[in-house]
Amino acid sequence: MLFEKDVYGEESMESLGASLANALKGGAVVYLEGDLGMGKTTVVRGILRGLGYEGPVKSPTYTIVEPYDFVGLEVFHFDLYRVTNAEELEYMGIRDYFSATGLCLIEWAEMGAGVLPEADVVVSLALLPQGRKVSITSNTERGNSALGLIAAS
Repeated sequence: MLFEKDVYGEESMESLGASLANALKGGAVVYLEGDLGMGKTTVVRGILRGLGYEGPVKSPTYTIVEPYDFVGLEVFHFDLYRVTNAEELEYMGIRDYFSATGLCLIEWAEMGAGVLPEADVVVSLALLPQGRKVSITSNTERGNSALGLIAAS
């Protein structure tokens, strides 16, 4: 399943993230793809705001993971940009973060190839004049359910 949308401005990108939040409340593995500066962390900020988080949201480039706790949902925001070998993720116990009810939002997932579980949903961001093209695809039944909710909103 595929959903595409052209997005213009940071506020619109956060709004898209907030719509994703409603579809991902039950947990999922989400890969966020795109070059530096495309808005991956802005999408994550929107998802967290959509779940009710009001604090600052920054990319965990140096810490690799930033946890957020909500009632009935644990959210983990990963930024794997600085990972040089997927084996590093094994040493940090990355598999422990993935549960049936957790929401894992992963930037630069390709750096964890072979270690990370399959994405339920992949959010890809590409440059447009004055904006971004957002393509959201699903890879699993859980992803199909989430994408169905996104498309309906």
